[in-house]
Amino acid sequence: MKKVLSFAVAVMIILSSAVSAFGYYSEAEGYTTEVEDYEYYQKFQGQGIEINVCNWGEYVANDSVNFLDVNEDFEALTGIKVNYTLFGSNEELYTKMKSGGANYDLIVPSDYMIGKMIDEGMLQKLNFDNIPNYKYIDEKYKNTNFDPNNEYSVPMYWGVVGIIYNTTMVDEEDLTGWDILWNEKYADNMLMFSNSRDAFALALLDLGYDFNTTDPIEIEEAAGHLRAQKPLVQAYVMDEIYDKMEGGEAAVAPYYNGDAVLMMDVNEDLDFYLPENTSMFIDSFCIPSDAKNKEAAEMYINYMCESTVAAANSYYVGYSTPHMGAMELLDEELVENEIAYPDGELLASLQNLLTLPADTTSLTDRLWTDIMATGSNSVIFQGIFLIVVAVIYFIIKIVSAHIKKKRMSYY
Repeated sequence: MKKVLSFAVAVMIILSSAVSAFGYYSEAEGYTTEVEDYEYYQKFQGQGIEINVCNWGEYVANDSVNFLDVNEDFEALTGIKVNYTLFGSNEELYTKMKSGGANYDLIVPSDYMIGKMIDEGMLQKLNFDNIPNYKYIDEKYKNTNFDPNNEYSVPMYWGVVGIIYNTTMVDEEDLTGWDILWNEKYADNMLMFSNSRDAFALALLDLGYDFNTTDPIEIEEAAGHLRAQKPLVQAYVMDEIYDKMEGGEAAVAPYYNGDAVLMMDVNEDLDFYLPENTSMFIDSFCIPSDAKNKEAAEMYINYMCESTVAAANSYYVGYSTPHMGAMELLDEELVENEIAYPDGELLASLQNLLTLPADTTSLTDRLWTDIMATGSNSVIFQGIFLIVVAVIYFIIKIVSAHIKKKRMSYY
């Protein structure tokens, strides 16, 4: 079923009246969003508190000139400095934290990674007394399989995985499912996820298997499917997809619906296709077990759960919000947009990626490493061959010059 975008108009309307839509500007306090309890946010004023936040790219409103910069606004409201950094994939975030080279007070991982981090003791339980706005999170996004007792996470966005494609380069009759990602017609015009969990999920779906399978035979078959796909892939990407799809450098790619909304707003030739057998995801606020400023981080979560802020983020970023108060502030055109907010019946039938057992994850990671290495040897050997040829060439030149010089000494 084809999804049609009508988001751009809604964004233009909101950008022209951001303050009236989301709150007010107070010169006395210096912040722009309306909050429920101003006094709550004054606890750390003047104390020099800082929090280190690590989030996905393009995941919060950050245009203070035309719209709203939520981090700047939070700093003005609370006196807490936000050191904001980005990560490109759940696996990248996990590796940074596991290596001990990063110290974060707040992170925003996805469902399956949250479950993994909970199991490994990398997250700490939240004090919901410090997050009163949690009451606005829709019950549909609570009691999840990755956090069944609602102890470690607060949902920020949700979405689905589909296919973004260029209508001038793709025949719509080919949009019959995930199989388009194995269609030789789009060789070297196709992008693919650069993380193993998403990539294997798509291969398993195309083969008709459960993307949460732990069957090693099915996983091995999916690995073979990904190897067969590799010669067709122009690039394995995450955030790089923006430049490539917006610039018309590729024809088709799997990606998340929220990012599709943004890309389609930039390039009118882009559209979004949602196969019926897909996955749903939830990205949530979490606090690492070694966070130094837990209560300040919880204040940041609560601020992000202000209705005005959650609505501003959803408008600016394009992702679907689980916040009931924010939904009431969103423009009707956006709420009815089937890319940003897919059909409820479809959503009810979808699952999210689960935290897989350690042996399954180990197998998947090993196979993914092998897939990514496939074909690398030929490139290495070509490089070595060229170096050897160059060395031989220069040796011949030197020897020839020496012989010539020696011959001339006889004259």
